[in-house]
Amino acid sequence: MKRPQFWQSACAAAVSLILTPTAFAAEPEVERIEVTGTHIKRTDLEGASPMTVLSAEDIARSGAQDISQLLSKLPVSGSGTFSTQGNNSDDTANGGAAVSLRGLGADATLVLLNGRRIAVSSFAKSIDTAFVDINSIPISAVKRIDIVKDGASATYGSDAIAGVINIIMKKDFEGFEVNGKLAETVEDGGGQQAGSILWGTEAANGKSHTTVILDYFKERETLFADRDYSSSADQTPNGGDDFRSSAGNPGSYIPATIGADGSITPKSDLFSWTPDVNCPADSVKGNYCRYDYAPLMTSVPESTRMGLSVFQNYEFNDDLSLFAEMMYQHNESVVKGAASPSFGEFYMLNDNPLFTSGAAINPFPGEDLTMRRRLTETGPRQKSSESDSARLVLGLNGMLSDWEWELAYTYSYNRNHEYGEQGFVWTPRLQEAINSGEFNPLATTQQGDVIDEISVSTTRNGKSTTNAFDGKITGDLFDMPAGSVAMAVGFEYREEELSDNPDELFKRGEIFGTEATEAYGERDQTSLFIELAVPVFEKLEAQLALRYEDYSDFGDTTNPKIALRYTPLDNLTFRASWGEAFRAPSLVQLGLGPSQESPGLVDAVRCPLTGLEEDCTAQERTVIFSGNPDLQPEESTSYNFGGIWEITDGLSVGVDYWNYDQDGLITSDTQYLVNTQGDDPSVVKREPTDANGVPGRIIEIYDQFANLGSQTTDGVDVDLQYTMNTQSAGEFGFSYNLTWVNSFDQVREDGSKRELAGEYQHPEYRWTGGMDWGYTNWQTSARLNYIGEYADNIDAGATGTIDSMMTLDLNVTYIGFDHWSLTLGGNNVLNEEPSFSAADFMGYDQATHSAIGALWYGKVSYQF
Repeated sequence: MKRPQFWQSACAAAVSLILTPTAFAAEPEVERIEVTGTHIKRTDLEGASPMTVLSAEDIARSGAQDISQLLSKLPVSGSGTFSTQGNNSDDTANGGAAVSLRGLGADATLVLLNGRRIAVSSFAKSIDTAFVDINSIPISAVKRIDIVKDGASATYGSDAIAGVINIIMKKDFEGFEVNGKLAETVEDGGGQQAGSILWGTEAANGKSHTTVILDYFKERETLFADRDYSSSADQTPNGGDDFRSSAGNPGSYIPATIGADGSITPKSDLFSWTPDVNCPADSVKGNYCRYDYAPLMTSVPESTRMGLSVFQNYEFNDDLSLFAEMMYQHNESVVKGAASPSFGEFYMLNDNPLFTSGAAINPFPGEDLTMRRRLTETGPRQKSSESDSARLVLGLNGMLSDWEWELAYTYSYNRNHEYGEQGFVWTPRLQEAINSGEFNPLATTQQGDVIDEISVSTTRNGKSTTNAFDGKITGDLFDMPAGSVAMAVGFEYREEELSDNPDELFKRGEIFGTEATEAYGERDQTSLFIELAVPVFEKLEAQLALRYEDYSDFGDTTNPKIALRYTPLDNLTFRASWGEAFRAPSLVQLGLGPSQESPGLVDAVRCPLTGLEEDCTAQERTVIFSGNPDLQPEESTSYNFGGIWEITDGLSVGVDYWNYDQDGLITSDTQYLVNTQGDDPSVVKREPTDANGVPGRIIEIYDQFANLGSQTTDGVDVDLQYTMNTQSAGEFGFSYNLTWVNSFDQVREDGSKRELAGEYQHPEYRWTGGMDWGYTNWQTSARLNYIGEYADNIDAGATGTIDSMMTLDLNVTYIGFDHWSLTLGGNNVLNEEPSFSAADFMGYDQATHSAIGALWYGKVSYQF
């Protein structure tokens, strides 16, 4: 990656950043602590980069049921954040969850566990998004979460474009604790059970400490049918469109030309699609017999998670210690979907035995047929997913004279298994059954054991591994008038491997009605870094960092960062930072084999000519995606400036402006591909053009990941905190955290620009407001969570606005019993429904809003 001459000089000078600068205390007895965003220990958490710290108390007061729910409510979270909500038979990463800081994507947010990397999920989200599955980390074992809200590649390397989420575990827990929790929704479906056991002790000689944590979580499923607003894909009563599928049962038919190789070409230039004569009148719309798939689909899947974490520390002497981390997590989930649809994958010859015997009547006498038909006879689709995540860290740290050093080895893996248990059909066998007359596609029920013969179980297996060695040494270099210059120097060597393997039937294209990916890749990476913390003047600190990385698959990159912290007054601090960051192409994006998905797309070629709903609204289209081994890394430049003012004791306000400029964005834009190349047969395969010159309907679209264009975004964060102690009424705490997105521009490769701020899934405003009150043995908390309004999905043909949504969370805890604490609480206690979206079959934007509704919970804890 090329750098400007200025930064080539800076690299040669080997200067360094820290995201949160080192404070140089005059008193040597002040303890320095590890802070996310720097390899140099410091005396406090506040630094030159904006940062959010969530303590164990903050997590408990939030009422969050897991880490996914906790982080998704933060104002800094944006588009690209996802949870298990919306998992279904077409999802490529069921059971997983991730957070996207600043809306730059889950793969642009680096997630660390105790400061080190975790293997990414072996199943990518939406085919290409590599992510760390935060559902593999139990919330009961979390001590603190540090969120660095600007680019951090100079410190941590790839993926830290938007920032870093460092999850700190309770490695030093002392005592014994048992927790039990029950939660129930006021609507149908849902409900949770959770429990954990924590035990920690220090050896009698004081040289070692052991922590063991067991965790259990179970959630019942919620179907779209469990909510009135999502119980039907026909959203016209609510003001939306009719999203019911054009593949119904009974089906719809059209004559077709059947090639010797079994290829199917509908004669749409001579005939029109025609619904079966037995299709109910309320299911006929346009040329098709419709099918309502929504009631059978999962909104939130049934899931179970169990985990074990063990942390060990042993001190050989004052200058040498050993540390070990061992974690294992097993997750399971079950997703459901409607029966498999056929959009012209099968045919029925005019001499079919059913026609010649009179058992069936050809709706187009003498013609071969193809069909759009739902295979309801095989039952609704159901998949179960299992995920196993494990992590081992072994390391040594100690002192060498006045310098502190550390060496560690990390092994981390994620294994995924997915099983198609019901509703999946073997394409060749079904076609054989149609040809022989065993299966009658013009009937709604079938005879004999033909359903067993055409039904198959599917499998998909994936594994992702990370092996890493890292080391660093830190200490003071020399003294300056304002204090000592501190330095950290280190290295990291990492090997990554990923495989995602569907079964052979899928690879041969012999299963329809499902989506899966096939990918393989491996690489190694070596990095060197240096950091300096420089007390320029008594009130001005500079932090400088530089990191060089060499990847085996695309080359090398060097990323610098500069941060400044200026404290003109004891209660006033100004801060600023600037840095470059990058994201290496994921192994999935590089090594993805031809993989099928079915996104909702508008046919921009036919729509102006026909005006038909099927062309002008988002409909499922078959897209064949492939990886691109020639991808280059994304590059980013970010900066921020702001300050913190402690107006009075207990009252502080922080304001930060942030700005990101990201180039070489790795993505695909299939709708834009259809819009601009929809008449190119090498890009979009279509049915024949009709006699009036109207291009035929889309059969398949061929797309590939590429470095397409760039995106820039900027905005402001506001953080208000106020605490008040009273003698008679207890202690009060108030907080307000706001993120305002001023702009979010995406620029395509051809230079065309699109402003996303305020558009679909990109609200301009998100904030949370909190109040905590502690009095004698009572502790209460209230949280308001606000997501601003934004435009509906114009790509799906929708107009209008998705309204803002505000939810209220409450909880109260009593700690007056010896060793016991009792908590009662509720999330979304007013049972607010998600805001209506005319672009989604379920009636709301499930990537932004939650459909869980009011959830009430009780928790019991025993500690000694």
